[in-house]
Amino acid sequence: MLRRPLLLAGTLLPISLTFSRAAHAHHGWSSFDQERPIYLEGVAKSVKWQNPHVELILDISSGLKLPADLAGRAVPAQIAPVEGKALLSKAVVPKRSDKVWEIELAPLTRVEAWKVPEIKPGMTVALLGFTFKDEKGEAILRAEYLWLNGKTFGLRSNPN
Repeated sequence: MLRRPLLLAGTLLPISLTFSRAAHAHHGWSSFDQERPIYLEGVAKSVKWQNPHVELILDISSGLKLPADLAGRAVPAQIAPVEGKALLSKAVVPKRSDKVWEIELAPLTRVEAWKVPEIKPGMTVALLGFTFKDEKGEAILRAEYLWLNGKTFGLRSNPN
């Protein structure tokens, strides 16, 4: 009699671990502090063009500072009501000392709608987005804006 529950438990454990890793890797907007936009700029180490969103690993070890022109940059119109100029003017660099960040871009279909060129390892990327409240937890940034090859992409919604 005990053999069947043990076999079932042995089958379900790997499945539950797989789902818990997937749930851990994807975060909804509510997990992020949207009152404190963070600016990052660095070199893409690796990139995954996949759903639920495009992910990249960003190396910021060369140092960070806010660009002098950040608050005045033009931001593209999006379908979602995003106050881009307000976000740019409130942007800060992170307080934490992590040199490598996981970046969550938009879903693949939205990245394609914006016609974002494929980001490859070695490319320089700048982003504005949000991390967890008080910068606690992992070094993860949910990107709101992406600057690549001199162009700005909005990532909250589709282009207007």
